[in-house]
Amino acid sequence: MKTEARFVTDGMYLRDATGRVVILRGCNLGGDSKIPASPPGAPLSADVSFVGRPFPEDEADAHFGRLARWGFTFLRLVITWEAVEHSGPGVYDEEYLSYLRSVLKRAEAHGISVFVDPHQDVWSRWTGGDGAPLWTLEAVGLDPARFDAAGAAITREGQGSSYRPMSWGLNYLRYAAATMNTLFFAGNAFAPGFLVEGVPVQDWLQDRFIAAMCHVARRIKDCAAVVGFGLFNEPHYGFVGLADLRSHGRITAPSGAVLSAFDAMASASGYPRPARRFALFGMLTLPGRETINPAGESVFRPGHSCPWKLAGVWTDEGGGPVLKKSGYFAAFPAGHPRAGERVSFCGDFLKPFQLRLMAALSKKHAHYLFFAEGVPMGERVSWRPEDLVRDGERPFQVVDALHWYDGLTLLSKKWRSWIVADAETSVPTFGRSAVRRSVRDQLSRLAARPRAEGMPAFLGEFGVPFDLNGGSSYRTGDFSGQERALSSYYDGIDAALLHSTIWNYAAGNTHRDGDGWNTEDLSIYCAEDGGGRAVRGFSRPYAMATSGMPLAMSFDRDTARFSYEWDSREGVTEIYVPGHWYPDGWETRVEAAGGGSAAASCDSRPAEQRLYVTTGTAGRLRLVITPVA
Repeated sequence: MKTEARFVTDGMYLRDATGRVVILRGCNLGGDSKIPASPPGAPLSADVSFVGRPFPEDEADAHFGRLARWGFTFLRLVITWEAVEHSGPGVYDEEYLSYLRSVLKRAEAHGISVFVDPHQDVWSRWTGGDGAPLWTLEAVGLDPARFDAAGAAITREGQGSSYRPMSWGLNYLRYAAATMNTLFFAGNAFAPGFLVEGVPVQDWLQDRFIAAMCHVARRIKDCAAVVGFGLFNEPHYGFVGLADLRSHGRITAPSGAVLSAFDAMASASGYPRPARRFALFGMLTLPGRETINPAGESVFRPGHSCPWKLAGVWTDEGGGPVLKKSGYFAAFPAGHPRAGERVSFCGDFLKPFQLRLMAALSKKHAHYLFFAEGVPMGERVSWRPEDLVRDGERPFQVVDALHWYDGLTLLSKKWRSWIVADAETSVPTFGRSAVRRSVRDQLSRLAARPRAEGMPAFLGEFGVPFDLNGGSSYRTGDFSGQERALSSYYDGIDAALLHSTIWNYAAGNTHRDGDGWNTEDLSIYCAEDGGGRAVRGFSRPYAMATSGMPLAMSFDRDTARFSYEWDSREGVTEIYVPGHWYPDGWETRVEAAGGGSAAASCDSRPAEQRLYVTTGTAGRLRLVITPVA
């Protein structure tokens, strides 16, 4: 069965089947898909089921109908490797995949398109995140039951009431997740003698992940809603590229304790190690030290030991751990064909993996778009036209998928309209007008990089917590702060003409448990709040499909004035116009960009929340929509 492409890449643009340039807008569905639907409480067990994520099948029409009314016709569908293959290598959960197919068929009926996002954060639920199955950890000789005690991971289950909100990002710097990411992406280079079932560990792990995703694609091959796949959410370098193992990678948590990379290795092997206490996202060192693994637990199963010790990175001498190769992960090691050359995580390891995954998926699904991510707010994969060519076929259709968050708001759970920190440089900006400019500049800068390579830019994640200020909105019912924050983000998205999917829509969100994962609460939906919340912050007019080239788009939330400029061609341009901004109707005006009337006709359809602008000649046009006076 051949599936026709709903969208195709054309340089920095995406086009629909009629050749119009589209702007894709929607959400991530959903944050609670990171955890099993049953048994309740998401226990750290392999005996689980994800049937019911993102929502029960009999609720699908209600949820998809709501999303479509909000103008969200493009979704990033969150699944996890664990959901597909939790019972063991090659043992796929066919009940879950059958359920997934049924849900996708309902999306199709609502005119909604999706791409499948194989989601992970800090490797797995056992390492304080989500994603990979338990057996991936056991296969490399790790015993996850000891992670918390040994300080190899920070989990809510292990920490209990002492778990710090938004501390899950620290797991990137703890041993378990850092080791698994390093083995998965770069095991052939840095652990060349480490085999699983006689196969190099990197190949063994990647082969199983790719096979699982290919099986997913096979099971949903007749779902017309599916337009492609993501290529691994928020990939992380682990230890790769660290110049000195006596240091560590970037801190992405508001407070806590951080180990050096070497101390993380030593503590995992049973040595109590000191950790630096910090606040203000690592900018402030607190007095005193915290001892990690005071009881001297080892995280290794019998007959196994640290792969980095086996590689000669460190050893035991005089009853304690001794670092031998502090720069081991900064360059290709001795014995490698490129020994001594400095490594690039994205260029040397992530990109080859992404190419492998694209090649495997596209064998049977030539129409797929592939959404390729780099390290969030860090190194990205750089693509050349020759990278994407495949034998006898059209090039891979790659979309650069980036993430952006207002980090101060996300991690502190406080929104201040007068301050924002640059997500890449951490440089703060003060003043409301300056903050709005900074958001626009940050997003435009991020979008410019893939576009300079002739590739579409897609903002796959951004959002705002709904439990700001200790959950005050739940006590007052006032979500105006979140609405203003989201409006400022969408102002930047409009200015950059970005495709976007907000994080997130969690059907199971509650005031008590948020999205159900690690104290996060970013869902734009909550049944306790009557459905959508801060809707006017994210549901606003935008150009869905343009006959011609988009040039500029803006929306003024104070006056509900929408303005759109494009270099028109003969055809129909489609605008989403949500009724909640225009309860008494809207007025339209189309003019030549230099002034004067334009040869265009407008067909307003309030019941459909659509405006269709038909143009017969080329030329730069400006559309203005305002509320009926």
